[in-house]
Amino acid sequence: MPIKIPDNLPAAQILKKENIFIMDETRATTQRIRPLKLLILNIMPTKIVTETQLLRLLSNSPLQMEVDWIHMLSHESKNVSKEHLLAFYKTFDDIKDNRYDGLIITGAPVEKMDFKDVDYWEELTQLLEWSKSHVFSSFFICWAAQATLHYFYNVSKHLLDHKLTGVYLHHTNVNKMNRKILRGFDYQFYAPHSRYTTVSKEDIEKIEELDILAESDEAGVYIVGTKDGSRFFITGHPEYDPDTLDKEYRRDLANPDIESEMPKNYYLNDDMNNEIQVKWRSHAYLIFSNWLNYYVYQETPYNLDELKERK
Repeated sequence: MPIKIPDNLPAAQILKKENIFIMDETRATTQRIRPLKLLILNIMPTKIVTETQLLRLLSNSPLQMEVDWIHMLSHESKNVSKEHLLAFYKTFDDIKDNRYDGLIITGAPVEKMDFKDVDYWEELTQLLEWSKSHVFSSFFICWAAQATLHYFYNVSKHLLDHKLTGVYLHHTNVNKMNRKILRGFDYQFYAPHSRYTTVSKEDIEKIEELDILAESDEAGVYIVGTKDGSRFFITGHPEYDPDTLDKEYRRDLANPDIESEMPKNYYLNDDMNNEIQVKWRSHAYLIFSNWLNYYVYQETPYNLDELKERK
């Protein structure tokens, strides 16, 4: 939330240079406030778990939010009841006339498939095209990050030799530390990954519109953002609970058709019977709150009908 200060306080200029969100008295007395409107496309199979994970992180803010959940009508969800979807989810047709401050699209366990072979790809691209004129800022997670980098910028994904799973050390791009999505970040931090594919740093660096904001020597590119803050691509899973990777690993061990990989840097002494080392939660809360506070709350027009179309 902003700090309200007198218009001419000398500290104001110093704080502004440090990218601290301050609000002078004039703006404070004239601002209009309304709940933020968020749209979340949840394409994870464990929908209720993902709902809880995302809402937990989004709630780390005093901002009021209204959340609409949607699912892909062209895909049959097997791990959640139809009653749950009917009660709490909408479809694209239900919301296509609305406008939103923010959009979140989750990951999905379809990385090994070509994008066009995913049964809801056409419906997803319809949503992405619609988002250019109906959403102010978007936040894409894991597979959704790869899918949207491909759709908007023709970035290819690449199959890894082994599943990338674990909690990896990352570093911020020191030349981009003035980007508000990185506000409060340490230069080094941890984040979870769980995927079979990746995107190339070299491919992203060719796109003038994009900045690589954080990456890992082991896990590759992690945070990519457009220069105008309209889209953020997160290649990992900051929303994961402490035991999510453990559940995935035990599930894979029980499946003889899957070559299971123990999550790296996760169990104490790499022993799955030992405690889980939780190193990423503060970063997870921070990246979500920074996106909400600095790219949604501060920037979105009060009247969402005034949204301008993005490229």
